[in-house]
Amino acid sequence: MSWIDSHCHLYPFYKKGKIDEILMRASSASVNQMITVGTTYDDWIVYRELVKQHPVTLNYSVGLHPCYVTKNWRQQTEHILKFWQKVPRPCALGEIGLDYFHLPSDFQKSREIISLQKHCLLFQLKIAKELDCPVIIHSRDAFFDCIELIEESGVDWEKVVFHCFSEGEAEMEQLLKLGGTASFTGIITYKNNDKIISSIKLLGEENVMLETDSPYLPPEPFRKSQNEPSMIPVIGKKVSEILDVSEDLLAQNSKSKTSKFFNL
Repeated sequence: MSWIDSHCHLYPFYKKGKIDEILMRASSASVNQMITVGTTYDDWIVYRELVKQHPVTLNYSVGLHPCYVTKNWRQQTEHILKFWQKVPRPCALGEIGLDYFHLPSDFQKSREIISLQKHCLLFQLKIAKELDCPVIIHSRDAFFDCIELIEESGVDWEKVVFHCFSEGEAEMEQLLKLGGTASFTGIITYKNNDKIISSIKLLGEENVMLETDSPYLPPEPFRKSQNEPSMIPVIGKKVSEILDVSEDLLAQNSKSKTSKFFNL
């Protein structure tokens, strides 16, 4: 059995000098591939170097995360295309999107941030359309606004994945109707998540992509532990129970879907 983590953030482990042990634990857990996802220019550079060192195990993406969007967002996004001009190239543009959960309480400031996020997202989506590459969407309390801007950009929906999907059946139905897809984290193991369970059942066993989003969102029963790519089998076990399939089949399907989506 072999697993793939479709979305993790290795930069925090890199800063602590723990990359080798993280990769060793992942290998011991049969997590043999992972995509380390960019959020700012600082980690894009690190990830490109890590992929050079671990070309079989790692792939990476570049994109400006909405929580890092400021008035100077163009200074970072203007570097995106340069990463596709050198080897190793990113496998996707992301994570990009909208985040309304972390907005300030001040109404005017929150409106200004939303406006910046929307302009930055649309700008990056247009780059993705030009590159014709996969796109990793971060959407928190902003699903329909993300949908609207993706539609406006003209990006091919078959290249769009909403990561850490936490919406319900209605949103999943709309996403699938448009041609997009979703990936799921350890949230699927938490209590009171019936809507996410419904959405993953709607997506189906052949289309599931799994991710840790590590170092965030550790699955149960490890909520007090550090999350890392080695936790993928824990998430996979829960999903296999929900979908009533074997862990082996789920591992095969999720790896196949992820590899095909990201052209690994």
